[in-house]
Amino acid sequence: MLKRLIQVSNNLKMKHKLLISYVLVVMVPVLIVGLAVTAYFRQQALDNAIEQTINNVDKIKSQTATLLRVPTDISNILMFNKDLEKIVNTRYESVMELTRAYLAYKDFEEYKRQYREVAGIRFYSTNPTLINNLEIIPVDQQTKDSYWYQKALTSTSIGWFYIPNKEDNPVHKLSLVRKVPFPEYRTEGVLMIGINQDELNELLRQEPFETLITDEQGYIVAAKNTELVGQTLNQLDFGIDLQNQAKGTLEADFQGEPSNIVIDELNPMYSINSLKVISVFATKNIVKDANKISLIGMSFMILVLVIALLLVYIISFLTSNRLLRLSRHLNKLALGDLNVTSRIDGNDEIGQLSRQFNYMVKSINDLMTQVVETSEQNTQLEIAQKEIKLKMMASQINPHFLFNALESIRMKAHIQGEAEIANIVRLLGKLMRKSLEIGSGKTTLKAELEMVRSYLEIQKFRYGDRLAFVIDIHPEVEKISIPPLIIQPLVENAIVHGLENKEGTVRVNISIYPMDEVIQVHVRDDGAGITPERLGEVMQFICGPEEQEKSRIGLRNVHQRLTLTYGEPHGLQIKSVYGEGTEVSFTLPAGGNQHV
Repeated sequence: MLKRLIQVSNNLKMKHKLLISYVLVVMVPVLIVGLAVTAYFRQQALDNAIEQTINNVDKIKSQTATLLRVPTDISNILMFNKDLEKIVNTRYESVMELTRAYLAYKDFEEYKRQYREVAGIRFYSTNPTLINNLEIIPVDQQTKDSYWYQKALTSTSIGWFYIPNKEDNPVHKLSLVRKVPFPEYRTEGVLMIGINQDELNELLRQEPFETLITDEQGYIVAAKNTELVGQTLNQLDFGIDLQNQAKGTLEADFQGEPSNIVIDELNPMYSINSLKVISVFATKNIVKDANKISLIGMSFMILVLVIALLLVYIISFLTSNRLLRLSRHLNKLALGDLNVTSRIDGNDEIGQLSRQFNYMVKSINDLMTQVVETSEQNTQLEIAQKEIKLKMMASQINPHFLFNALESIRMKAHIQGEAEIANIVRLLGKLMRKSLEIGSGKTTLKAELEMVRSYLEIQKFRYGDRLAFVIDIHPEVEKISIPPLIIQPLVENAIVHGLENKEGTVRVNISIYPMDEVIQVHVRDDGAGITPERLGEVMQFICGPEEQEKSRIGLRNVHQRLTLTYGEPHGLQIKSVYGEGTEVSFTLPAGGNQHV
């Protein structure tokens, strides 16, 4: 059925759709509204009364917020009061010392004297050497278990709670409660500022209806009827649970009479909880002018119908005309006219379609241009690739000639009894052949270390007793695949820089072993080492985006290839102590997996 209705709608012209929409969306709802107009305006009269009550509640909220701003400002000052911090964190050796400290601290008394909104100030501390003087109070178990104390410890924000009577330490009024941390002493305490009950009650005394202010536990902290202060909402005869009601209005029987209840919330500055403002008024005699209001409502509905008919006609004409213009542009494009431009203005959907049509035509022209350019680029790329292949074939001639020359030198040296020279020439040829065979592929740790050993033997021949080396690799990791020329540049760096500014033998140690699901690779030397400043520059260079100094390109190249292959955690790590040596290390995934 729905599918058939959609099909019928799609077959209708736009003008007819708008007229049918007018009937369904305007006329039918207006008839329904006409039948319900009396009830509606009766409710409107009631809403006016509720609105007036809401305004009164808003006024109370504003006045209460102003009243609470004073203790809030005081608490902000005391949060950073050095005298308070010192007095509550000092470990007193005697009562006399504590008494002198109490007598010297007058801030609480001064604030109470200066501000009529403040009934008293207290500070609860965990310092066991303190004595309760009704202002600075050591925390007992009963206080620790109280709801307001536990709530205050959750945050340094302000909490507003009604504090019930306590036999040895009565409060019985709305109080600001706030945790005060002392980072220097690694301690904390709870500040309590009691609000003057007379000031709170004065805010509600002139209200026309019964008005209450409650905290989050349901305690009445202020009321027009002051006898209600200290009671809870559950003790009053509302018939519903007002404590868990959200802000808004509702109907209920209060003291046996149908009433409307307006509930709103007051969220003081920096507060972790809110206060509720509740106002109650009877609903009788509110809707006595309902008939007059109903007549006004009917006149209003007739006016709406006339205006709506005129608007439907105008919108129908304008919309149909613009759509026809867009349709003509599309027909031109379909016939191959790529220079067509739509000039339909407006920011509605039709205007957006017009602009998107122009974007589409421009994109088609751009794509055609790109196809031509791409074709030319592909042709040039094919030519360049052929040239590269020719150069690569030519470059293979020189290395083969060099290998043959090295082999001839090695055989000549061997025949003449120069075994050491023959061995070094053999190692050099092996090292060069391995380097050329690697290309851009992968190698194994075992093959990489063979190249490293050949390189070290050649350097050993060069430096003699000034160089010693040890290669230690765990047999389990020999077949792990790695990018080529990863370890050799680190060894080369250790020899070149390790021998600088150091007399005697420099030892190079290469160790590779598995640990915690990764393979640890360490290249250590006991050479000249690097100063901390220079080490910072080296690390900044090898991790940076640009190559700036040729002396560190090998390290930077290794670091970049490791991070691109395995991820950032597997990059180079360098530790060095100036005058003692340097260690360069990195890790490989145990399975040799590449970074994705």
